[in-house]
Amino acid sequence: MDKMFCFQCEQTAGCTGCTGAMGVCGKSADTSMLQDKLTGAIIGLAKSTSHNPKRKETDKIIIEGLFTTITNVNFNDDTLKEMIDKVHLEKNAIAPNCNACAMPCGSTEDYDMNLLWNEDEDIRSLKSLILFGIRGMAAYAYHAMVLGYEDEEVNDFFYKALSVITYDMEVGQLLSVALEVGEKNLKCMELLDRANTESYGNPTPVKVPLTIEKGPFIVISGHDLKDLELLLQQTEGKGINIYTHGEMLPAHGYPELKKYSHLKGNFGTAWQNQQKEFDDIKGPVLFTTNCLMPVKQSYADRVFTTEVVSYPEMVHIGEDKDFTPIINKALELGGYEEDKVMTGINGGKYVMTGFGHGTILGVADKVIEGVKNKEISHFFLVGGCDGARVGRNYYTEFVKQSPKDSIILTLACGKYRFNDLDLGDINGLPRIMDMGQCNDAYGAIKVAIALAQAFECEVNDLPLSMILSWYEQKAVCILLTLLYLGIKNIYLGPTLPAFISPNILNYLVENYNISPISTPDKDLEKIMTNK
Repeated sequence: MDKMFCFQCEQTAGCTGCTGAMGVCGKSADTSMLQDKLTGAIIGLAKSTSHNPKRKETDKIIIEGLFTTITNVNFNDDTLKEMIDKVHLEKNAIAPNCNACAMPCGSTEDYDMNLLWNEDEDIRSLKSLILFGIRGMAAYAYHAMVLGYEDEEVNDFFYKALSVITYDMEVGQLLSVALEVGEKNLKCMELLDRANTESYGNPTPVKVPLTIEKGPFIVISGHDLKDLELLLQQTEGKGINIYTHGEMLPAHGYPELKKYSHLKGNFGTAWQNQQKEFDDIKGPVLFTTNCLMPVKQSYADRVFTTEVVSYPEMVHIGEDKDFTPIINKALELGGYEEDKVMTGINGGKYVMTGFGHGTILGVADKVIEGVKNKEISHFFLVGGCDGARVGRNYYTEFVKQSPKDSIILTLACGKYRFNDLDLGDINGLPRIMDMGQCNDAYGAIKVAIALAQAFECEVNDLPLSMILSWYEQKAVCILLTLLYLGIKNIYLGPTLPAFISPNILNYLVENYNISPISTPDKDLEKIMTNK
């Protein structure tokens, strides 16, 4: 293929792949092909280390480069070209004679991604699963790295997985590597969990208002807690309020972040609603990760990016992290003249967050007692990435129809479909518990394992069902982690990944009983009948 081909996210055209002048996500064909070129350069860099020692900078560039190719991160051709040059310079630094070398190691040039897209269907499917999985894992490794936390085993695995893309391997061998992505991602999520909690404390439950107070304000979107901390520090005492957006909501639960009195609340709902919710917004918005949609003219002058996020003509905050431009824009716009009352999708005026694994395990005795006394019938982990595709109201209706004696655990931005609902509590335990960002799937896994130990059974034997929504590549690596752990009976939607071939799908169904979602009432009946 010498034109755009992309099928890495859930919204891909026709559930098969984006091949036209523009992807459904809004990136152009040129941008898509530059992302492929960047990926090919990263693969070439990774393979060159088989004969040349890598450097710490090599790890950073590979992780940063992979993160850059995730859906909704970078729409800027210029910065993609700069990243490609950066990869080539690093390769030349560690292997100066690589391109002139006659050794048949396959590392003398960038990998041509068209070779992957034209592979045998099942091989392409598994190699894509590996590639998209490590892209998601790279985002988690990047956030941990920003906080000063790294793991050599995790870093080294990126080189192995990237090299595998070029190897002639059988289906069974590739399945093994795909599960290894899940294994290493578990370690990576554990690393990020430690980085976040050791830096900002263990999250505790907090009620977060959705009303925007009058006066200057800044909205910060994405996942990077370090960016939020720096923004809070630089705006302290300046009369500017800070509001989270999308996946930044769980930041309110961290003691070292919520101590800032000007961290006020949360703006709007999930990321895919931003073009409507940011229309003529009276404050600037800072994007720190992959929550960016094509920018509308009505708010184009107030969008700022940082880290690997980039969009043409938007002001980018560089490595110096001087947020003066966005602070000045907030003061210039002045905010709303009166408090702006906003609500969640279901009309709620606040949402709860902060139910990390430390909090839930802290009341484990109450949870266990509730199950034994039959006051709690079931646990549902309803979470994952949100998106715009029709049918995602399934998750709202599923939660609404869930048994009144069940507990809903949730994480990632899919929770915005229902996190403003008031479902009451069971013996003081709220029925909806937001465990955090997508990477906090690690916490959910930790809770599940602890409950299994308490009940002396396997995780698959718990009264626990996972109802997951997926959108981009971080959801891919989380799914691979669940499969690596042997967790079965996962319900996945709103559609199955386009890059999963029929044969590979059959394998997953037969070995892990993965089910596509149907309707809330049918799925609930099936779950509760078979529990």
